Amino acid sequence: MRIPRPAGVLAAVLALALTGCGGAQDGAGAKARTESARTAADRVEPLTGTPEPKLPVTVASADGQRVKVTDTSRIVPLTGSLSEIVFTLGLGGNVVARDITATFEQAADLPVVTRAHDVSAESVLSLRPTVVLADTTTGPAEAIDQIRDAGIPLVVLEPAKSLADVDPRITAVAEALGVPDAGGKLVSRTEQRIAKAKAAIPAHADRPRVAFLYVRGSASVYLLGGRESGASSLLEAAGAVDAGKASGLEKDFTAITSEALAKAAPDAILVMSKGLASVGGVDGLVKIPGVAETPAGADRRVVSIEDGVLLNYGPRTDEVLTTLVDQLYGESDGGNGSSGSGNSGESEGR
Repeated sequence: MRIPRPAGVLAAVLALALTGCGGAQDGAGAKARTESARTAADRVEPLTGTPEPKLPVTVASADGQRVKVTDTSRIVPLTGSLSEIVFTLGLGGNVVARDITATFEQAADLPVVTRAHDVSAESVLSLRPTVVLADTTTGPAEAIDQIRDAGIPLVVLEPAKSLADVDPRITAVAEALGVPDAGGKLVSRTEQRIAKAKAAIPAHADRPRVAFLYVRGSASVYLLGGRESGASSLLEAAGAVDAGKASGLEKDFTAITSEALAKAAPDAILVMSKGLASVGGVDGLVKIPGVAETPAGADRRVVSIEDGVLLNYGPRTDEVLTTLVDQLYGESDGGNGSSGSGNSGESEGR
């Protein structure tokens, strides 16, 4: 397994999460919420109308380049979160390929030009793109250079790692595609929806401590998220404490140990839905050394959210926040299984 780097933890974790896993989530209550969450998570909601790009535009790329974009008729976004923004801006009809982490319904039939987090330059170039969007975490570097050497405008953006990155990220994508007005509308809509989700958070005297675990039973990978995991901003927005961060974990992820979990002492555990399925649901999760001894493990208080949307920090972050809040503060299933949502564990890797 490639351990996520601090600057690229979001994209790397999502890429790992979507390479497939088996198992099924347990609990009748969780199953009902699964269906509801899947409906929201598997589709994006584009702005009304198709924006007319004002081109050419020249924008600053995060890798120090100045990139001139003259045509957006064939767009290739190289991460799922970038695809989500492009589709939500109303330009989904111009997208000709997707990254494996673009799991929402509107992108499902597009050809995949990456595996895990590695780009196939040949696959990208075969689709004759007029503009390519990438993250600083996109690689390998040779593939990025090959696409640029072919004369394709390629704009690199910083990955979003917190709620504060949502607006700048949308704005940067919209500007690169020559649709700044649509970007402004999407920023406004997203801000309003996140504010509404925050307003619905119930008042609690004690903030629950939540540990973000990245688990992948098929590969025997069990990690505890720290300050740079990408989940802190979301948990804090939901009125919770990031237990890993609060316990002193400064880096992105560390191997799960009984000692680390005891120090984190989480009241609840946050996992990606496929990760939970990969260990056999909550029954399997509490068998990981140290989990059952935490307050969260003893109470079987587990929150799971769809892999492809949990840490995207984009137009659907309000849905993620609402789902997190509903599960974290809602009534439990009385020990029958996960209080989480997400899909039932089928692989979306293709």
